[in-house]
Amino acid sequence: MNVYEVKKDYMEKQAAYRRKAFKKQKLRQLFFEFTLNCNEHCWHCGSRCGDVHPVNEMTADEWKAVLDHVKENFGEKLPQINVTGGEPLLYPHFEEVMSYAHALGFKWGMTSNAILITKDVAEMLKRCGMGTISVSIDGLRDTHDRLRGLTGAYDRAMAGIQNLIDLKFARHIMITTVVNHETIQELEPLYKIMCDIDIDSWRVIGVEPLGRALQYPEKLMTPDDQKTLMDFIRSKRAEDMPVTYGCSHYLGLDYEMEVRDWYFFCMAGVSIASITSTGDVTACLDIARTPSVIQGNIRERSFADIWNNEFKAFRYDKAEDDTTCKDCKSREFCMGGSCHTWDFEEKKQRLCLLNELNTAMV
Repeated sequence: MNVYEVKKDYMEKQAAYRRKAFKKQKLRQLFFEFTLNCNEHCWHCGSRCGDVHPVNEMTADEWKAVLDHVKENFGEKLPQINVTGGEPLLYPHFEEVMSYAHALGFKWGMTSNAILITKDVAEMLKRCGMGTISVSIDGLRDTHDRLRGLTGAYDRAMAGIQNLIDLKFARHIMITTVVNHETIQELEPLYKIMCDIDIDSWRVIGVEPLGRALQYPEKLMTPDDQKTLMDFIRSKRAEDMPVTYGCSHYLGLDYEMEVRDWYFFCMAGVSIASITSTGDVTACLDIARTPSVIQGNIRERSFADIWNNEFKAFRYDKAEDDTTCKDCKSREFCMGGSCHTWDFEEKKQRLCLLNELNTAMV
């Protein structure tokens, strides 16, 4: 068998597994959105975070009640808790809630801009049992500061990363870089910087048409940009640099398993769920929060009830609803593509990266 045949054989088996998972789902990842408040103002923020005055945010007791409930109902194999925001460290009860999660036996990680991770905060994260973290670095110093709307953000983030590295307690420290049409030219110099930092991985993804990024169409990735990004990642992985593309999108036989360690498999609503800062339950926090996406609220129903009885919009082959997807020869492997770019109201895919890559290769 050649490499394409091997990939196709594996993806056929994975597609069969995925269909079974639609009927018998297992919760493996649970995201907590502590707050939409943020100390940066990123141009591409999917949740449009910033100087948001907390309204109706979940209290510490409410989050701890969720943890108790999940422990009771999913205790056979606890899901990983992933804390995000906004900037989660701005949530005033962060330490209280995550210390409680740690005491209950949950493994947890977080996404942060790291500018608040002083030595003392790093010590706090160690006490609370943080295992993994993803920190955003979106370009070289001036570019990062400009895109994130905060002078000094780059230096403070790098200092925060180093404070975590120095304590040597995290299982995995990842830097995530979101590139756009303008900043893709900075990948090579960024690569040299990443090679000199003792991180565990560097995740590089292209900006997507979500949230505030919709206001800047000139910065969105072109098909050529997408191919440049994939070729860059593949070449650096050949040098044994732990660089990876994100979990998003089916990439086709040319790039699947070439730019990341797994095949595309969007499990939003199948093994992944999220709770927003106001208690709404959804699949992935990157998905636009339209009525059909919100599955319930834990202030009104238990999480287990919502998980076991809702999420029908996610647990099926979405390619059946999109005319373009339905006629695609790769639909078995893609099944409608990533949920965060799927239009749940119109039932169609807004971004097919396979099509983008194929366009660039013509």
